[in-house]
Amino acid sequence: MVMGRKQVLVQLDDDLVERLDRLAEHEGTNRSVLLRRGAAAVLHMAEAAEAHRKMVDGYRRFPQDPDLVEAAGLLASETLPEW
Repeated sequence: MVMGRKQVLVQLDDDLVERLDRLAEHEGTNRSVLLRRGAAAVLHMAEAAEAHRKMVDGYRRFPQDPDLVEAAGLLASETLPEW
């Protein structure tokens, strides 16, 4: 499935453009591909950070029962195979 694309204007300093072009040539691709990958990585990290924040918030609101954590640890130590 082909997704539509929108052309956007991004201002970059000369050094950054040169470094992107060198990397693009080294990887056999182009600057646009690198920038799309970079944008996707930034969004992925932001989404992961938000998910982590929500998880931490959930544990703050509903802390784990220490007895349950200890029991799970004991069970895991008894059931995991030795490597």
